[in-house]
Amino acid sequence: MNRNAKSILLIGAVTLVAADTPPAAPTTAQPVSPAISPAPMPVPGLEPHHPVSPVDLRTVAAANRAATLAPIPSGFVAAVQVYPFSDGVVYRAYAAPGQVTDIMLQPGEVLGAVASGDTARWVIGDTTSGGGGSGTGEAKRSHILVKPFSAGLATNLVVTTDRRTYHIALSSTPATAMSALSWTYPQDQLLAIQRATKEAEAAAPVSSDIDLTALHFDYVISGDSPTWRPLRAFDDGRQTYIEFPAALGQGEAPPLFLVGPKGEAQLVNFRLRGHFYVVDRLFDEAELRLGLKHQDVVRVTRITATEARRG
Repeated sequence: MNRNAKSILLIGAVTLVAADTPPAAPTTAQPVSPAISPAPMPVPGLEPHHPVSPVDLRTVAAANRAATLAPIPSGFVAAVQVYPFSDGVVYRAYAAPGQVTDIMLQPGEVLGAVASGDTARWVIGDTTSGGGGSGTGEAKRSHILVKPFSAGLATNLVVTTDRRTYHIALSSTPATAMSALSWTYPQDQLLAIQRATKEAEAAAPVSSDIDLTALHFDYVISGDSPTWRPLRAFDDGRQTYIEFPAALGQGEAPPLFLVGPKGEAQLVNFRLRGHFYVVDRLFDEAELRLGLKHQDVVRVTRITATEARRG
């Protein structure tokens, strides 16, 4: 290498500096852009957080107030407040320290679970009464017993059974407590009345003015064999009666068509009395039809005197 070389090779470096090259002007430091945090990735199954809306809270509070039923003087039988039960209603109960309030369920109702919003400051237990030695059956009654540790407490109680769900709002007072509360069940009573009415209709005679000596049973049942297939048919000279199995009331009743001489079918009116069709006319042939994709057809045919002699 020439000794007069005006460049210096810096050993171990990768930069070659020329002696005649003026030094580079110092560079001005460039501002560093702040790091931009990436947007959080959505987590599957996790809904984003939404702030609580005051309007929503007012709506919930108003709905709870409207659904809450408080004790009324006419609702007491002795010391027991008797509420009419309805789904979705919140029933208010007042308790006091040192006293037990008894929440009595319907006799025969099987208690499932009892959940409270505050189990630290309320004592909540359950027991049963009635049912004899076995403690079972419709005479057995479940009781939920509640007692607060102090006054000024409020919580709720959710009670599930094999029949319904109860929602109870508990409040504690300094000294006044409800001894007990129970319910009447208007829906159950209505269903019982409807069931008794149906049973009475089924047991009642199909007609009170039938002349038994005028009855004709010369009808043949043929065709398919659905569960509703009639048992028999007869007439009294004025009306035709078609008797079905008792289970007819549990399903759909088939319509009745009269079949004309040329095979034409005409829908005919009838009255349903228990498990009988009552048709206000006589006919030679009729069909009961039920179903869409697969239609069951059962024929009811009156045997003439000539055909009866042939048979």
